[in-house]
Amino acid sequence: MISRSEQETERFGEELAASLRDSEVIYLVGDLGSGKTCLARGLARGLGASEREVASPTFAIMHEYAGSTGKIVLRHIDLYRLRDTAGEIEVLGLPDSVAGAPVAVEWPGNAIRQVLPPTVEVRIDAVEDGTRRIEAIGSSVHRIIG
Repeated sequence: MISRSEQETERFGEELAASLRDSEVIYLVGDLGSGKTCLARGLARGLGASEREVASPTFAIMHEYAGSTGKIVLRHIDLYRLRDTAGEIEVLGLPDSVAGAPVAVEWPGNAIRQVLPPTVEVRIDAVEDGTRRIEAIGSSVHRIIG
């Protein structure tokens, strides 16, 4: 899809969220400022969490977002600051700590792919004038467009 605004990117995240099942792993791939966290905001809203809470977890590594019942509905991981080693991934406790809710992973590297492979990969590319091309590949994508 082509997104011409943050709102359209969030809306795509919302639509994708409607097709997700517990413990699905969504890789968000794109350059700095491409809209990965914006898409995560849409995922959170689509899963019943307040999108106002969604911020890049670059320094915290992982944020958890709860729905109105208090149940965790989305885990949002940002691996930008990691060196992409199996040891760092193990220290985080992945994949054991992410069961029971969909997981959105920004900056996935080779190490995370070995222990927490994606069910959906979303690539976001800046095209021009704030326009983004969003391409999603995976089983959940077929549920929203098929």
